[in-house]
Formats: sequence, C-alpha cells, structure tokens
Amino acid sequence: MVPKMEAFQTTDVLAGRRTMPEGSFLRYLPVDMWPLFVHAWGSDARIYEREEALPTGAADEHVYIILGGYVRQERVPFGARDGAPKIIRFRGRGQLVGEAKLIEPSASVGTTCMTPTWVMPCPVGRMNFFLRKHLTIQEALLRSLEDRVRSDETIYSTATRTPIQRVSGLLAHLADTTGTSSASTRPGHVALTGLSQKDLADALMMGVSTVENTLRTLREEHGAVISHYRKLTVTDLPVLRGIATAP
Repeated sequence: MVPKMEAFQTTDVLAGRRTMPEGSFLRYLPVDMWPLFVHAWGSDARIYEREEALPTGAADEHVYIILGGYVRQERVPFGARDGAPKIIRFRGRGQLVGEAKLIEPSASVGTTCMTPTWVMPCPVGRMNFFLRKHLTIQEALLRSLEDRVRSDETIYSTATRTPIQRVSGLLAHLADTTGTSSASTRPGHVALTGLSQKDLADALMMGVSTVENTLRTLREEHGAVISHYRKLTVTDLPVLRGIATAP
C-alpha cells in the first residue's frame, strides 16, 4: 500500500520549503538551483516500498536524491561470499546516493529502502551536465560528501568506544537525518521506523545481544529510547548526544 504523501510534505519539498538535515546535498544546494532539479525530474519522483531495492546496479543509469524516508547501503569489499564482512551505512533525506556512477557508470552498491522512501531519479549524463555547468551544484555535492565521510568516521569507525557510546551515536545521527514525528508523536520524541536491532548490529559490527543489552540500558537507566518491533522511538535526544560524545 502506497503511504500517504503528506508524510513527505510533497508540496513543501518540491517548492524548497522543507529544511533538509545538516550536511546533506540539498542543505548545501543554493536555493536558486533547486528549481532546476524540480523542473527536470520533479515529475519523475516516486516512492519505493520498505525493503524494496533502489535500481543502483551496474546497468542502471541514475543517481537518486532522497526526498523522504531513508535507505540502507551495503558493500562487500572482499566479495559476496558466506561470512564475508559487510559495510553498512544509512542515508536519509537530502542525500544524493549512487554518486560513484558520476565517475564510473558501471559502479554498483546494494541500496534497500528501510521505510517507504521517496526519491528523485536523476540520469547520470544530465546530472554530470548540471555539475559541469553550475559550479555551485558541484560544490554542494562535494561538501555533502565530505561531511558524509567525516560523519561516517565518528559514527561507524569508533571500535575503541564503548557499546553504549557507539549505539547512542548512531541513534542520535539517525534521529537527526532520518527520524520522523507527527501530530500524534509526543513533543521531543523522534521515531526511527523500519530499524531493527540487527540493522544496528550490522552497521556497527557488534553482536545483536550487545545491541539488545545496550538498548535496554538506554531505555531503563537513561529513559532515552523506547523499543518496538522494527521501530525505535528516541525520547531524549540530548541524552543520547551526551552519552555519544562523553570522554
């Protein structure tokens, strides 16, 4: 069933009236550049359902701007064999994904929607034309990718930090970049829909039992989260940030 589009604030997004997360491509994109994308591809924006894969294979010829929802990207740098290590990253609103195709058309990365996800497909050739013609678009993309690298380093590459710091950091990041709220959500609460304990464990390369115990501590001792099936509610984001950044 296709979700109600007002969940993505369709009109506001396409009109450029919705603020995108800090560090995202659309946050850096100059206001006067956004109408170029809407005019070129706004009518082609579509929703992919939860657990549906974005067409980001070697034969696909698009990059995608995420307008609502979020995705899980999975890379297998040592080959897709049983037990091979995976690199998991989550990308949310305002991000451009599939960017490797802009320099290597046959590039591929598995990209699966964590929730119903609204994306704007952009043909690679046309996107490269925009980047060459408008240096402000090129700069916005480069800035967003640099921010993404720095963010990934502080969230995913922190094996020396404690489990509660690592889980808190990822949850705080997801709350900022993919979280949702509605009229029925309590003030200050942010929902992370479609997220399982295994997703967190895979992304942080931790055991599921470790994530489970950590979430219990965050819930019972800190009152920072509420756990549901395939959904987490962040109830105290400042507490998560404080735990994640503690010495």
